[in-house]
Amino acid sequence: MIGDQAVEEPTMLAEREQAVQEFRQMLVQRLALTPRKEVFIYVHGYHNHFEDAAFAMAELWHFFGRIGVPVIYTWPAGYPGLFGYNYDRESSEFTVYHLRETLGLIASFPEVDKIHVIAHSRGTDVAVAALRELTIAARAAGINPKLNFKIHNFILAAPDLDIMVAEQRIDSDKLPLSVNRFTIYTSPDDRAIGIARKLFRSPQGRIGTFTSGDMTEYQRDMAKFYNASDFSIIKFSGDSKSKRSQRDRYGHSYFRNAPTVSSDLVIMVQDDLDPGRPGRPLKPIELNFWSIPPGYPAVNPAQ
Repeated sequence: MIGDQAVEEPTMLAEREQAVQEFRQMLVQRLALTPRKEVFIYVHGYHNHFEDAAFAMAELWHFFGRIGVPVIYTWPAGYPGLFGYNYDRESSEFTVYHLRETLGLIASFPEVDKIHVIAHSRGTDVAVAALRELTIAARAAGINPKLNFKIHNFILAAPDLDIMVAEQRIDSDKLPLSVNRFTIYTSPDDRAIGIARKLFRSPQGRIGTFTSGDMTEYQRDMAKFYNASDFSIIKFSGDSKSKRSQRDRYGHSYFRNAPTVSSDLVIMVQDDLDPGRPGRPLKPIELNFWSIPPGYPAVNPAQ
């Protein structure tokens, strides 16, 4: 401290600036190879290692048409044994600061037009907390977070978040207004989320299995505040015929393993389509809730 000002140690400041410049140079080189100057950031979940996240991001990026630049955000998860979930949960809280700084850094590069965040499982808690901190800081400084942080799609797949915690974090600070499109994928068949609900005794359940029928009157009023282009919750159920879905015994990785869900994710990101638009024929349920029909996307949403 110098007076009432916090001052960083010069050596550490220089090392960080060098790392920033090296990262920017690498990112700019990759952006020069693609017509879409966009960055896709994948935040993995519980019990995942770097190799798991790298494979998931490579797979997603391939189906996106290899557009933009894929980035893997990895954090210390995958601790073995009985207490692995508790370790990963603590680690997810530890890494919020680092994801927040990473998002802010990438957004500061003028070469980047858009950022897409795709978070899975416990990674959704990290992503939401980081976005909330960015939002609070931006609004306190009189800055529009949607314009400043360039987040176009903010996607939560199989979110391992208590409903009441998610409600407080997402709606209280109106996080969907900080991004262009805020999307949540849920599934009542997600057994991993069911286990988490029992483990933490979530009184209203967890957002990863949330459906329109679970809404309280307050949540219903909250949903009316947003339109489909701001915020949507997409329900998936079934798709058991897929061999990849059958290998996912907990039904927790359906955003990759279920062809209908991965198709919707690709359509949304690649073609930049809101729910229910031509080319993205999700079936409307009510308010901001949609479902993925069998055989999607080759279906009529009115069926």
